Formats: sequence, structure tokens, C-alpha cells
Amino acid sequence: MPAERAYVPDMSLLTAEELLRTSVPNKRTELVRGHLVVREPAGWRHGEVTMNLAARLARHVDLTGAGKIVAAETGFTLFRGPDTVRAPDIAFVSRERLPDSPTPGFPELAPDLVVEVLSPDDRPGETLAKVGDWLEAGARLVWVIDPERRQTRVYRPDGSESLIGELDRLPRRGCAVRIRMPGGGDSLR
Repeated sequence: MPAERAYVPDMSLLTAEELLRTSVPNKRTELVRGHLVVREPAGWRHGEVTMNLAARLARHVDLTGAGKIVAAETGFTLFRGPDTVRAPDIAFVSRERLPDSPTPGFPELAPDLVVEVLSPDDRPGETLAKVGDWLEAGARLVWVIDPERRQTRVYRPDGSESLIGELDRLPRRGCAVRIRMPGGGDSLR
């Protein structure tokens, strides 16, 4: 049984370019090894945590000129033949790795930092498959934030991982930020 759910059955393999032209109203889509994955939209809490964290990260990145933060559901082509396009909740790409010109499609790179915020219906196998894809494609750090448990798992390319509580510091390339989940004040300090 595949780790990913909601594959659309009996479809031929899609490319990243075909995914750009595919419309599934009111759903979130990704492409995993050529297969279209369709999910329900995220809930309120997921959106609140993601927005609060993205706003604070964007403010920091803008002040330092470190690169760019992109919004939830921005797709990145991670692999070709068959294609995989993943869309994290938040992504950071360092200034040195930004594409030379903005692309109308999905950039072919993995962000330096990927943030995935769990929803109540996310399954561990699906989440670990995403983490594996991000790291294999070149992401330097993946944060998986669990608002229900008020903790974050930090995954690195060397295979190490850390479990961070709501008042602990999240490592991020020479910089640390403090995270608080909803109901506990600010999302990041």
C-alpha cells in the first residue's frame, strides 16, 4: 500500500507542466512520481499556524536580505522522470540559490528550509514520505510542526532529527527562533 493517499486511479503519469494546467477546484494537489495526489483544503488552525510563522519568517528574511519566503502551496519540481512536484506550507530559498528569473512554472530545486504544518488527518507515513522527498532533493532543513502536540520535529540531510517543544529553540543555519503555538501567544519570538 502506498504511503500517499488519494491517488487518482487509472490515470497516466503526469508531468510537472501538465500539473500546472490541471485544475481540481477547491482541492490541494501535488504530483508524486507522476501520480496526481488530491487533498482537502487545510483547516483553520493549520492556516493560522502557517500564516503566523510565515509572516515572522518573511519579516526576518526581508530584514536580513537572506533570500525569499514563499507562501503555502507553492510547488517545487523535485524529481523528473517520473515527475514529483511537492508544495510545502512554507519554504525559504537562500539568496544564493534563487532562480535567475522568476519562472511561471515550478522551480526545479528544493528549498533550503521546508516547513510542513500537520493537519489532524495527516498520516505519519505520508509525512515521512514528504520529508524524505524534500531531503533527497536537497533541502537543508525540514520542520514538521504539530500544533496539537505543540512540538516540532526537525529533519536534516545527514539523517539526524530533533524533537523541539513549544518553548525550545528551532535551529536554522546560524540563527535560532522561538516558537509558540496557538493558545500560547505568538507563533515565533
